[in-house]
Amino acid sequence: MFFVIGSNMTEAHPVAATFLKNAVQNGASLIVADPRKHKLAEFADVHLGLRVGSDIALLNGLMHVLIRENLYDKEFVDNHTLDFDKLKSVVAQYPPQRAAELTGLAAETIEDAARRLAAVKPVMLCYTLGITEHTCGRNNVVSTANLQMLLGNMGMECGGVNPLRGQNNVQGACDMGALPNVFPGYQAVIDPKSRKKFEEFWQVDPLPDKDGLMIPQMMEGLETGKVRAFYIFGENLANTEPDITKVEKELASAEFLICQDIFLNETTEFAHVVFPAAAWSENDGTFTNSERRVSRVRTASPPPGEARPNWWIFREIAKRFGQEWRSDSAQKIWDNELAHLAPAFGGIKYHRIEQDGLQWPCPTESHPGTGVLHKKGAFTRGQGLFLPVEWTPAAEVADADYPFVLSTGRRLYHYHTRTQTGRCQGLNDLLGEETADISPLDAQALDIEHGEYIRVASRRGQVRVKANITNTVPRGMVWMAFHFRENNANWLTNPAFDPITLTAEYKACAVTIEKIESQPNI
Repeated sequence: MFFVIGSNMTEAHPVAATFLKNAVQNGASLIVADPRKHKLAEFADVHLGLRVGSDIALLNGLMHVLIRENLYDKEFVDNHTLDFDKLKSVVAQYPPQRAAELTGLAAETIEDAARRLAAVKPVMLCYTLGITEHTCGRNNVVSTANLQMLLGNMGMECGGVNPLRGQNNVQGACDMGALPNVFPGYQAVIDPKSRKKFEEFWQVDPLPDKDGLMIPQMMEGLETGKVRAFYIFGENLANTEPDITKVEKELASAEFLICQDIFLNETTEFAHVVFPAAAWSENDGTFTNSERRVSRVRTASPPPGEARPNWWIFREIAKRFGQEWRSDSAQKIWDNELAHLAPAFGGIKYHRIEQDGLQWPCPTESHPGTGVLHKKGAFTRGQGLFLPVEWTPAAEVADADYPFVLSTGRRLYHYHTRTQTGRCQGLNDLLGEETADISPLDAQALDIEHGEYIRVASRRGQVRVKANITNTVPRGMVWMAFHFRENNANWLTNPAFDPITLTAEYKACAVTIEKIESQPNI
């Protein structure tokens, strides 16, 4: 069984979705929890069309039923987890009737879903940004882990909690330390032993002993003057961050802004310097996917003009600061540095990943790699810890002035801000502009016709966009993407963040929609 929550896999992860749909056609069960009845829901045994931002209420309601009806995996919980009583106490406050009120689902539907989840083992839980891009995103993720531990679906093949990463190498970037609180291999910046090891190898003293800044903190620091120079590497922040008007003001405040990218984009317009980087097919190196598999990437064609591999650009800048890096190729950086410094990658060397790659942790060169984590309930921390969480509303909810909820995401034919896919004429023919997806009932009430232009406005901005009237969207909801500049959903989205992860609440903000009376010739 698959339980897919907060993920439109068919459009955001079409290859993974194909494998999942094949499994369903071969007899696997599927439960989809998502406000929209998107394509994947058509394959589901059950579609839980919950309200935007009510995931914790649903998950707590499911766990309430599992405990009330003694359907949970008691052996796993007793032998491999801690703080079950705390979880039981919290989810006791979410009987199906209360969960139904918060989610908009029927209590009987929640009970049915819980019983279905308990009837099959293993269940693979998959989530994407529909879970994380909320002010309660961290708690949403924790809640999915609570559910899978309660069901005993951890530490086994085709089970677990599986985040479907937003880009092909998000996992690899995090593994390499592209986070402000860890060195490569998730070794804490604040840990003196880790710091000392990296100081000695990199021949620098001292390394900072405090965690760095997250993107929202950096952006706000630009405007206050706390951050004076800003280096943007492979991100089009002027289109991807919430409240574009605010973002543009922050970028314009930078005393010195560097962009490193493969194409010019909306963010490079604010840059004082642009470094042209080699694209993935012009590079030698590795990618790491969602299952922690490190795979080789080989150069298919040379970089054009002055474009160079990213590591080369960084090395040359370091040289200007007086640092001579020992590694002069992607392979040497991995084999001689990363594998040496990060125990999880110690056994992964280029000569071992020529074929199908290896999954970390892989501590030695004789180790086969780790396909499944937490086997037999042996968690990294020892026993799995239940962390019960309460449901909280979105930072901005619909009201009399802004009666609709806007949620955002990706469409099949384009990727992110179209810096790459926007240069492909065939894809532009398939999707040449943004739409606002609204329900037939809302369209009827506002006298909006399919394909005509409407105005969608929030407290931060407004856009003119075509209406797409569709049954996939429930009443009271508007759905848009951020692929096109002029009517980008991020002119509207709310710069409210999860207090722990500082992930923005892209999935929920309050908007109003109205018919534009004077329609242009189309």
